Amino acid sequence: MTTWITICDTCKRTDWDARAPGRTDGEALAELIETAAAAQPEVRTRRHSCLMGCTSGCNVTVQAAGKITYTLGDFEASGEAAEAIVGYAALHAVSDSGQVPYKTWPQGVKGHFVTRHPPLPPEDDTP
Repeated sequence: MTTWITICDTCKRTDWDARAPGRTDGEALAELIETAAAAQPEVRTRRHSCLMGCTSGCNVTVQAAGKITYTLGDFEASGEAAEAIVGYAALHAVSDSGQVPYKTWPQGVKGHFVTRHPPLPPEDDTP
């Protein structure tokens, strides 16, 4: 099953104005994630303007139909971060529930989890 990485392309880290005016940190991270994910057929990417996690940018979500969704944040736009995010998404893709055992997490995602959302119930589920 395909796991999607949604990347906030408007994220700016606190020192953004001094470092890279005109290009957001989110745009830079999105490019790196897109490149890293190209070799993972079970992982797809998309960009979204503002995931509303501005105090902990750069932010991404890892999600798939019927699985737990995770929001991760406080990343720098680096190749190491991109590889770790894609590595985690690949593990999420092969998990039946979306849960990935902690001991298998790439080091670069540890400490970056912000939220976890349970999957939506099936359409025919009545209370």
